[in-house]
Amino acid sequence: MKREFWFVVGSQSLYGQDVLDTVDARAGEMAEKLSRVLPYPLVYKVTAKSNREISETIKEANYRDECAGIITWCHTFSPSKMWIDGLRDLQKPWCHLATQYNREIPNEEIDMDFMNLNQAAHGDREHGFIGARLRKPRKVIAGYWQDEKVQKRISDWMRAAVGVAVSKEMKVMRFGDNMREVAVTEGDKVEVQTKLGWQVNTWAVGDLVKEMNAVTEEEIDALYNEYLSQYDLATDNTAAIRYQAREEIAMKRMMDREGCKAFSNTFQDLYGMEQLPGLASQHLMSQGYGYGAEGDWKVSAMTAILKAMGENGNGASGFMEDYTYHLVEGMEYSLGAHMLEVCPSLAADKPRIETHHLGIGMNEKDPARLVFEGKAGKGLVCSLIDMGGRLRMIVQDIEAVKPIMPMPNLPVARVMWRAMPDLTTGVECWITAGGAHHTVLSYDVTPGMLRDWARMMDIEFVHITKDTTPEKLEEELMVKDLIWKLK
Repeated sequence: MKREFWFVVGSQSLYGQDVLDTVDARAGEMAEKLSRVLPYPLVYKVTAKSNREISETIKEANYRDECAGIITWCHTFSPSKMWIDGLRDLQKPWCHLATQYNREIPNEEIDMDFMNLNQAAHGDREHGFIGARLRKPRKVIAGYWQDEKVQKRISDWMRAAVGVAVSKEMKVMRFGDNMREVAVTEGDKVEVQTKLGWQVNTWAVGDLVKEMNAVTEEEIDALYNEYLSQYDLATDNTAAIRYQAREEIAMKRMMDREGCKAFSNTFQDLYGMEQLPGLASQHLMSQGYGYGAEGDWKVSAMTAILKAMGENGNGASGFMEDYTYHLVEGMEYSLGAHMLEVCPSLAADKPRIETHHLGIGMNEKDPARLVFEGKAGKGLVCSLIDMGGRLRMIVQDIEAVKPIMPMPNLPVARVMWRAMPDLTTGVECWITAGGAHHTVLSYDVTPGMLRDWARMMDIEFVHITKDTTPEKLEEELMVKDLIWKLK
């Protein structure tokens, strides 16, 4: 869906029509210029001068699917009581841009006419008060609107707001149930739908097998050739690759028919299937679908949301699992991987299609999968957990590195990283916060974007950084526990 944001500018009729015409012209100019550099169009809607104008604009924003949020700014003084009804009813993300049209105070030109027209410093404080008084979640960004730093902050907020829109439309298709006896992949689906908008439901694996049987050889040929155009072939087991293509076509057809953007499965339920989907799941993730292994529907939905928040609406984010540690002093690293399913958007180089035996689950034949090393660079891992009564998002800063050893006998995609503040402290903090073994690893979604997303969704946010200590985190969690019990 095409996404856009609305620019709503505050003023009043006290200053006369000439001033209002100038505000209108400038607001349109600002929206047009900002749209050139922001990831989504900024549509100038109105210079609002009354309660009615504001309320009608916000009502329209609430019910227009393409509107992912509003950005407000007060060019002149805009009395905030006339914003109460509209802001009280606002259901979309809100950013308050505290800026002004001119960068500098013009020494020779400044007079009372200039002051009446250019008084955002006055108007934005009034506007800020009513946001605080109404206790509305909002992002405040201050600075000159043409500065790159300000534009980057607006861009990041927009991406987080798009994550909210995607979340509210999210439907997850579960093929089978969770892996037996696992706790952290469980959760309250009713609460998640109420809070985040996710619809999480199960489809029988037998239904998927029936859909697979309806896939034609011509359809498989076309997808097989697509695989060969995107990945290096490192196996002569073409039958395994074609079987993965059959699985992918069937899963995509079922998801698209139901409007689902994420899916999960489990190696414990492959009724009627020869292989656990590996290459099939990886290629679907490369197209923006979310995935969660072992029935983990929470990480599945979050993968799709982070991908949508990334560059071009499908960024370098993917399902991940902490597998094992390298604990040599001074060289402590996490090795993240999974049996088959890591998104190729994380790859440093062109992935290879390989087939190998998978010694877990009910695979009749060796599954095909993409094998690669993850790229180096700064990133994060995030986990959404159900704390019973509330949801908690845990984000940890990481620095991915080129794997320090080739691991020639490990036939899976893998990423190696240094967790912040260091591996052992980071592990202690992650475990203290209750973080899951499944995460979403992202190179292009920032902690600030996820903090904004969590604030918009009204859920708890925990951030493990280079400065975090277990002691400080324990205190933070105790305080947050008290706060969230009172909410």
